[in-house]
Amino acid sequence: MVMERKIKVDTGGKTWAPYSPGISVKEHIWLSGQIGVDAGDTIELQMKGVLKKIDSLLEAANSSKKDLVKVTILMTDINNYNIINDIYGEWLEEIIPPSRAAYEVPNLPMGALVEVVCEAFRNLEN
Repeated sequence: MVMERKIKVDTGGKTWAPYSPGISVKEHIWLSGQIGVDAGDTIELQMKGVLKKIDSLLEAANSSKKDLVKVTILMTDINNYNIINDIYGEWLEEIIPPSRAAYEVPNLPMGALVEVVCEAFRNLEN
C-alpha cells in the first residue's frame, strides 16, 4: 500500500515545542494538542482560544469540525468539566458530536488549564 505524502497542517501560529500543529495523510487529519494560554488566563478564555485554533487548523487542512471523529480533552481541574462542556457543546452547534475522552491531569505545558487533541477524516460531511 502506497501512502500519500504526509502534509504538515499549520496556520503559522506559535508552537511551544518541536512538533507539527497538525499532520494530514490522505483524508486523515491529526491535530496535536492545542492550548490557549495566549487567549487569557481563565478556563473560559483558554477553551474558546483552543477551539478557535482547532477551527483554523482544520480549515488549513480543507476540513472543518464536522469531520471530527475523536477529541481528547485534558484539564488541570476536573471542577472545570461543566464549563468546558458548555463551551464545547456551543462550539459543536448541530453537528454529530465526535467520540470524546476527558481527563484531569496534574499539569499542562505553559501552565495551560486545558489542552484539546483532535482527529478527523476530511469530507465526512458529504
